[in-house]
Amino acid sequence: MMEAGTYTEFSARLHRTVLEQRIPVNVTVEISRRCPLACSHCYNNLPMADVAARRGELTTEEHYRLLDQLAEAGCLWLLYTGGEILARRDFLDIYTYAKKKGFIITLFTNGTLVTPKVADHLVEYRPFAIEVTLYGRTRETYERLTRVPGSFDRCLEGIRLLKERGLPLTLKTVAVTVNKHEIWGMKEFAEEELGLPFRFDGMMTPRIDCSQSPLEVRLTPAEIVELDLMDPARVKEWGDFSCESIGPQQRTGKEDDVYHCGGGVNSFSVDPSGKMSICVLSHRDTYDLRTGTFEEGWKHFLGGVRERKITRVTKCTACQLKSVCGMCPANAELENGDPESPVDFLCHTAHLRALTMGWKVPPHGECEYCEGGERREVVVRSAELIRKGTSASAPNLPVMLPALGGAASHVGCSGGCGSCASR
Repeated sequence: MMEAGTYTEFSARLHRTVLEQRIPVNVTVEISRRCPLACSHCYNNLPMADVAARRGELTTEEHYRLLDQLAEAGCLWLLYTGGEILARRDFLDIYTYAKKKGFIITLFTNGTLVTPKVADHLVEYRPFAIEVTLYGRTRETYERLTRVPGSFDRCLEGIRLLKERGLPLTLKTVAVTVNKHEIWGMKEFAEEELGLPFRFDGMMTPRIDCSQSPLEVRLTPAEIVELDLMDPARVKEWGDFSCESIGPQQRTGKEDDVYHCGGGVNSFSVDPSGKMSICVLSHRDTYDLRTGTFEEGWKHFLGGVRERKITRVTKCTACQLKSVCGMCPANAELENGDPESPVDFLCHTAHLRALTMGWKVPPHGECEYCEGGERREVVVRSAELIRKGTSASAPNLPVMLPALGGAASHVGCSGGCGSCASR
């Protein structure tokens, strides 16, 4: 097995090489939107018995052809996600075909459909990584969020089967109002009881049909920053990340591009019906791989999307906090229906995190959360309360404050946006 340090260096070198050549080395494939869970926060889940969804999915043979084209185009990293990847009975066949083509594969799953047969197959055809989402530490909380009785025990059984076989497993969760009180219990369970890596993320989006329903359980900006500050390792990661990433986000000559991530440059996504897009969240511009070729979709269609220019200047245009904020055209599409419209929630959270952790925010035009802005006092008051340790999220845990003026690896999102991760 390749050593972690060696792999990291290899990955970084390769991404630097392919960036200018526009080689599609990263692909996220949503193999199905069907899922046995009915999570209230999810952006794309559909019922397992949804006939229209099942019929619309690429066939096994279509997946094989897609993988052939991806391999020929130079794709290396492949993320399979859903919905739930194991909702498809032929998933292991598709996965095995991909393994034999030489892809470095990561699997996102909720673990509830993992059986001994599935786990044994993954031992034989070992993935690069498996990430299982745990929605709560107790049955009550987990099933309040998933809305499926019995799902907690099935998830734990899936985790047990994968861990017993020594597979490369990480646990993660999305922090929402329903489970925020159990984040630390999940972290302790993963790291101390199971000896597995764990991460969480409080950032979430509307559904891909632009329904705002998931936002009903979204944490407030203050709650998200409080959770950050309760974990010393997370504080350090944010500090390191801010040092590396707060600065101009646009490459020279690309300042007026709409997109500044890796989407359409070295990464892309394919949805269950074969629609190719710049990332898993963006569905405004799609190319049908069933009726066209991958080469046409990548070189010309996504190439054109990637070259799109801004139509107006906003506070986000010159903002150097965007890497910390998470603002991108896909998020703006889902939340505001406009890829260039700033997302207030993301801006609020980023400025609160910066003020609380003592990061300097370079001027970026008229902004309500910056000095002199009409909502500046909101983030100032919130930051003061958080720094005093008056946390509402987990009052029994200390707030780990960095030194003011300090700047702060990427804590990352739990959704697996290859476009962001591969910048």
